[in-house]
Amino acid sequence: MADQPVLVVFGARNVGRAIIGERLAVGWKALAMVRSEETADLVRESHPTATVLRGDAADPIGVAEALAKANRDLGGIDLVVNAITAPPSGQPFGGGPVIDAPAERLDDWLAGFLPPAWHVMRLAGQALVHRGAGTIVQIAGGSARRSMPNRGPWAVAQQGARALALSLAQELRPVGVHVCVLVADGMIVTDRNPMPGAAATDALTPSDVADAVAYLHSQKPSAWTHEMTLTPVAESWTP
Repeated sequence: MADQPVLVVFGARNVGRAIIGERLAVGWKALAMVRSEETADLVRESHPTATVLRGDAADPIGVAEALAKANRDLGGIDLVVNAITAPPSGQPFGGGPVIDAPAERLDDWLAGFLPPAWHVMRLAGQALVHRGAGTIVQIAGGSARRSMPNRGPWAVAQQGARALALSLAQELRPVGVHVCVLVADGMIVTDRNPMPGAAATDALTPSDVADAVAYLHSQKPSAWTHEMTLTPVAESWTP
C-alpha cells in the first residue's frame, strides 16, 4: 500500500465528507467523486487537501477513472467507501405505497442507488484484488435489513446493494480484501436534515458513520466484520 494510505469515496455531501475528514485527520490522502459542483465546493472548503473529481458513479467509466486516478496520483487505494444515496425528487420518501405507485417508480428508486453500488463494488473489488489487500464499505439505510410500509421501492434498492456486498465479501475474503455493508438504521443529522433540538440519542451523525468505517478498516483478517448496523438509542430497533 501507499506510504500514506488512500481513501476513495463515492458520494461526499454529508456522510462521505465526514469520512474524508476523519481519514485526513489521521494522515491519509483522499479522493472524492461527487456529482454536483455544489458538493465539490463543500468538500474543497472543508478539506482543501482532498482530491475532488466530478462524475456519476452510475457511469462505470467514471468509477474506473476515479480509481485509476487514486492509484496513479495518490499512490494506491486502501479503502473504498460508497456513500451514495440519490432518491428521486418529487416522490414520497421510500417510494410510497406499492399499490398506488406507477409502473416506473421502482426503476426511479433503483437508479439512484443500485447501479452505483454495482459499479463501485465491482470495480473497487478488481482494483483491490490486484493489490491483494484493502477494504470496501457499502453504506446503506435501515431498509437494507428490514422492509417497512410505504418504502418498498427503496427497500428493493437497499437490499439489493446489501446482497451484492455480502456476495462480494465471500468472493474476496480468500484473497485478502475485506468487504462490509454498513447499515445506518436511523435518521442521520445532515445539512438538509439538521434536526434542531434533537437529543444525542435521537439520530446518528455523519461522524458516527465515519468512526464505524475507521473501525471496520482497522480490523485484522482474523476477525473481519461483514455487516454492521448502527442504531441511535431512541430509534426503534428490531434484531
